[in-house]
Amino acid sequence: MANYQNNPIDRTFAALADPTRRYVLQRLMDEPDLSVSDLARPLSLKLPGLMKHLDVLSDAGLIRRTKTGRTVQVRLAAEPMQQAMEWLNQYQRFWSASLDQLTAFVEAQEEP
Repeated sequence: MANYQNNPIDRTFAALADPTRRYVLQRLMDEPDLSVSDLARPLSLKLPGLMKHLDVLSDAGLIRRTKTGRTVQVRLAAEPMQQAMEWLNQYQRFWSASLDQLTAFVEAQEEP
């Protein structure tokens, strides 16, 4: 089995597995260009803890950081999520077929 750190889609899913990181991505979607301090403010994390989460998101390619003076701005980079969605969409046929079978079962139970 390959090391997940070598596979971009594995890094994406690993980064998305944590609720704090998903929260950060949601904030960046709602407010496209926030400073690290702005991101940390509503969280119960200290800055070093948030920086570890940002490192994981950055390694997965989900955010980009730029530094201007003493301020580090964080911006969403959604390309890896598009690749994850393409991977998940491969399973749409399975989900659709399962739902079709469930619908047929329920309809058969309702017949007199």
